[in-house]
Amino acid sequence: MMNILLVEDDLDLAATVVDFFELESVTCDHAANGVAGLNLIQQHHYDAIILDINMPKMNGLSVCAAMRSEGIDTPVLMLTARDTLEEKLEGFASGTDDYLVKPFELEELLVRIKALAKRRSGQVDKLRIADLEIDTRQKQAKRGGEFLKLSPTGFKILETLARQSPAPVSREKLMQVVWGDNIPDSNSLKVHLYNLRKQLDQDNNSTLIHTVGSQGFALRPPPE
Repeated sequence: MMNILLVEDDLDLAATVVDFFELESVTCDHAANGVAGLNLIQQHHYDAIILDINMPKMNGLSVCAAMRSEGIDTPVLMLTARDTLEEKLEGFASGTDDYLVKPFELEELLVRIKALAKRRSGQVDKLRIADLEIDTRQKQAKRGGEFLKLSPTGFKILETLARQSPAPVSREKLMQVVWGDNIPDSNSLKVHLYNLRKQLDQDNNSTLIHTVGSQGFALRPPPE
């Protein structure tokens, strides 16, 4: 069952969406302002998040930017009353994944949310960044057509970076994803990243894994 968060200050609209999702066997939490929504995002895991742009206390763009800055990669659908390019560009810059203009059909909202949740829930099993190809189902990766010899930990780090690419992933999040609550000393991550970089770059002149000051590490294609 999908678990969705709706952050919307129009209480009548929110009640309609929540009731409709319930009929479709989708669990939907609701927050009436941006601050309350961000608190729920920080405390719970959701398959997708629906954010209204214009809200009291903290607008949807700020909520999305804040969660992205914390490394939260849950897909976001933004609700907007204005179908303007400027507003959409602002939304994509803040980290949103999709848009829906008010008024909208509930059936379309559900289809969009299901597509987002599926795309980012780990069901995408082939990722590509430049000449790097990652098969998450087979647990294999190759660059320039050559298979990489990766340890299970190295592959998990690579997949985590690829799913967030080109955005950086914090050191803390990487360690949490790889080791869960049994986090080793910080040198372990350093060693695995060193070995991963050696594998990725051994036959290439372009570096893919970059250290981003105070933000962590990012997997990015080389500049054209």
